[in-house]
Amino acid sequence: MQLLLLRHGIAEDGVPDAARPLSPAGIRRTTAVLERLLALDLRCDPLFSSPLLRARQTAELAVAAGLASAVQLAPALAPGGDAYGWLQDWNSTSSGTSTTSDGRLGLVGHEPDLSTLAARLIGAPAGSLQLKKAGVIVLAWPPGSALAQLQLLMSPKLLLA
Repeated sequence: MQLLLLRHGIAEDGVPDAARPLSPAGIRRTTAVLERLLALDLRCDPLFSSPLLRARQTAELAVAAGLASAVQLAPALAPGGDAYGWLQDWNSTSSGTSTTSDGRLGLVGHEPDLSTLAARLIGAPAGSLQLKKAGVIVLAWPPGSALAQLQLLMSPKLLLA
């Protein structure tokens, strides 16, 4: 199985946290990043998102770009949620059978939760990874391994260079 972690794009300030929408610049940059991920054949199905507006909008842009066929909300991906526990539960109930032929699950969420999740999954200390807005991490599990391997960690700046 592979796991694609996508941080939401740049959001507006001055709005209550859960209702912060993507800014126009955030929409443009996130769309460009998603088109690049599609060109790199990093599709993912299923795709789950934090219920916060900026993450939902990022996930909806991913669907519109063709990166995934649909988005489902996962409250555990909200800031401070238990993404690790949720992922373990999802993996045990799905056995990876509902992912794409590439076996890639996609999660859209927030920092520091996504980088903390990735660090835990690869056996690295918390705080050892950092994910920029609209940045992406891809992890893969070698056969028989409990720990994932870091396949990709890129900022939007590098993805779009």
